[in-house]
Amino acid sequence: MASIQVKTTAKPLSLALAQAKYVAAGLYFGFVLVKAEVISWYRIQEMFRFQSFHMYGVIASAVVVAAISLGVLKRYQLKSFEGQDISLKPKAPTYFRYITGGILFGLGWALTGACPGPIAALIGAGSSVFLVVLLSAVAGTWLYGVLRPNLPH
Repeated sequence: MASIQVKTTAKPLSLALAQAKYVAAGLYFGFVLVKAEVISWYRIQEMFRFQSFHMYGVIASAVVVAAISLGVLKRYQLKSFEGQDISLKPKAPTYFRYITGGILFGLGWALTGACPGPIAALIGAGSSVFLVVLLSAVAGTWLYGVLRPNLPH
């Protein structure tokens, strides 16, 4: 398997400081997930049983925020922190992959009680059983990487 070489002229300390903003954003995101009860297994089960609007409201809010953010990015042609253009390339819709991916994602979410976003927050909140979910997610990602050349894209 080929390894990826990344050339950098930054010193290790400056590189660590450059990554600190992403660590801070991740910690804040985890804090928000915990406080919003988005990582609660009970909230997730309520959603799948159509017993509560809580999770649907959170997901709808995320969709609205994403749509507004994408509109702002396109309108003002904002750039990344590194100064690169931010653009989304349109893809031809292949509904088979969306349906298959959605089913697999939903099954995993329903079986574990967690989507990939809050796995780290769940582990950080003391639910150590989610280490199994994290390892399974990593294994699934690795398997996808291996199978990707043979999958329809």
